[in-house]
Amino acid sequence: MIQLDDRLLALRGQVREWGADFRALGLALDRDPELIREHFDLPAVRYLSTMGIPPEYGNVPIPIAGNRFYGTLALERAIIMEELACADVGMLVASPGPLLAGVLIDLLADEQQKDWFYGRMLESPLWTFFALTEPDRGSDAGALSTTVVPATGDKPALLSGAKRYVGNAARAQLGVVFARTSPGPLGINAVLVENPSPGLHAEALETIGLRGARISAITMQDVEIAPERFLGRHLSPSRRGMWAFVQTFNLLRPGVAAIALGIARAAHEYVITHRSALRRDERDRLDVLGRRIDGARRLVHLAAAAVDARTGDGYLASAAKVRAAQLAHDATQEACAFFGAGARLEHPVLDKLVRDARGMEFIEGTSNMQKLNLFQGLFTGKLDRDDPFRTAPLAV
Repeated sequence: MIQLDDRLLALRGQVREWGADFRALGLALDRDPELIREHFDLPAVRYLSTMGIPPEYGNVPIPIAGNRFYGTLALERAIIMEELACADVGMLVASPGPLLAGVLIDLLADEQQKDWFYGRMLESPLWTFFALTEPDRGSDAGALSTTVVPATGDKPALLSGAKRYVGNAARAQLGVVFARTSPGPLGINAVLVENPSPGLHAEALETIGLRGARISAITMQDVEIAPERFLGRHLSPSRRGMWAFVQTFNLLRPGVAAIALGIARAAHEYVITHRSALRRDERDRLDVLGRRIDGARRLVHLAAAAVDARTGDGYLASAAKVRAAQLAHDATQEACAFFGAGARLEHPVLDKLVRDARGMEFIEGTSNMQKLNLFQGLFTGKLDRDDPFRTAPLAV
C-alpha cells in the first residue's frame, strides 16, 4: 500500500480547494467548451498550463505548503487528476498545458527542442496535442499510414496523413504527430508541428461526453517539417517511435485511471450530498461503492509509484485503468438509481457524469488493450503471478 506523506497530502488538499472553481463552471463548459478561454486566471488552470515542465527550464509553479510540485511524477499527477476530475472532468481536460505531449518531449527531445517547447509553454497558456490514432486503424502502430517524406536537396520533409480522436487538436498551438519515414517498426518517428501550419487542418468532433476535450480529427497534406522538429534525432531508431509512445502511455496511464476514479467519486459524493435520508439497503449499496473507490485509489497510487520507479513497468497501470474505467461506469449508473427513473433529466450533474464516464473506456486504450498488456506482463514474468504488487515500491 502507498502511504501519502505530508507533502502529498498537502498537494491533495490544495487541489481539492481549487476544484471548487471547476465544479461551479462544469455544466456551463459542457454547453460551451470554449468558455475555458475566459478562465485562464483560475489557480488550477494556471497550474495545469505548465504541469510537467521541469524546474531547470524555468517553471515556477504555485507553492503549496512550502513545496513546489512540477507534475513530473506519475503519483503527483494521479493525485491532481483525481481531485480535479472529481470537481469537473470537463474543466480538467479543457485546460491548456503540455501534459501528454510534454511527457513525450521529456523522454524524446534534445536540449534545443526542450528549450523551444517548454519556452513556448511558459510564455502563455497553450494547448497541445498528441496525434497517434488514425481512422480505421486505431492506435495500432504497425498499421500507421501517416508519412513523412524525408527532405531531399532544397526540398523540406513533408508530413501527410490523417489522425482522429485527438484531444484539443482543434484549438492547440503545438503538437506531436507520429508518422512513418520508412516501413517497419524502426521507421516510425515523432515530429513537432505548429498549428496553424499550411496543409494542416484540425476540426473538433461532436461528442456525447468529455466535451471540454474538444476531441478532434486532423488532416495533413504536405506539411513542411524542419530538421530540428524531428524528435529523438540524437537517439537510436529503436528509441524514437514505438518505444517512445509506449513509455509515454505507461507514465500517463495512472493519471487517466485517476480521472476515471475522480468521476466515480463525484457520483458517490453527489448521492451523499443530495440524498439526506437513505434506507438501510441504500446505505449498504453506497458503502460498497465507497469501498470500491478506496480500493481503486490504492491500485492507482501503486501503479503510479511503479512507473515512477521504472518507466517500463506499466502493467499495474493497465490494471488500474481497467478497474477505474469500469468503476466510473458502475458508479455513475448506481448513483442514478438512487434518484429514480428520471434521475438524468432531473439532475444535470448526474447526466453529465454518466456521459463523461463512458468516454473513459476509450481514452488511452480500451479495456481489451489494457488486459492484453497485463497478460503480457504475467506471461513474460515481468509481473509476479502470485503477488502482482511485488515489483512496486511499498511506500512514498
